[in-house]
Amino acid sequence: MKSIAIGAHLLRDDVEPLADAVPVGDLYLSAVEIHDDQPLGDRDLLVRVAGIRAKLLEVATFVALRYGFTFASADAALAKTLEHHARWKRLLAAHREHVEITLKVAATTRTPRPDRHDFTSGAEYLRALHAATQAAAIDPAFKEAAESLIVPLAVKHRWIHRDEKSVELAALIDRAQLDAVRAAGEQLKRTDVPFLLSGPWPLEVFADDDHQ
Repeated sequence: MKSIAIGAHLLRDDVEPLADAVPVGDLYLSAVEIHDDQPLGDRDLLVRVAGIRAKLLEVATFVALRYGFTFASADAALAKTLEHHARWKRLLAAHREHVEITLKVAATTRTPRPDRHDFTSGAEYLRALHAATQAAAIDPAFKEAAESLIVPLAVKHRWIHRDEKSVELAALIDRAQLDAVRAAGEQLKRTDVPFLLSGPWPLEVFADDDHQ
């Protein structure tokens, strides 16, 4: 048997009884035990883990771990995560009642994705891909509306260029502000600009931020 990790948590009570609470130093990993030959891409497993993930977030915010992180013992889990513990503990203490939301907006100005075959080296291709991604831009009026409606509700926020077709606003929101965020989404629908407002999510975009 092995375990698939879901997130890193401050307290054991933030995990149990929804998932296994695996102690790693003075933190806990939420995990689900599976058979060694269980395919990680199995649909039933994916749905099961997603359901547990959502229920865990209702209890307290956690640091989301990349899906597919498995371990055979608590010692193995500790060894794989030890370098992150100090940062995770600071983040979890600072953002226990905060969740992430994302606003993904279709780009109105964009550069076509480069063709890998047009480049003689991988480095050149990656530079061109990065340039195309960064060139994506959204409607200025929509961006202004989003920043006036959502950013004031956020503890932290940032605009992210993930691909050449869209731009994403990620925001860290107090749970008490989620209804206000949803209301902001309803107002943004009046702009007729395609977007997807999703969340709440655990710490993902802001999981690398450090709090001294």
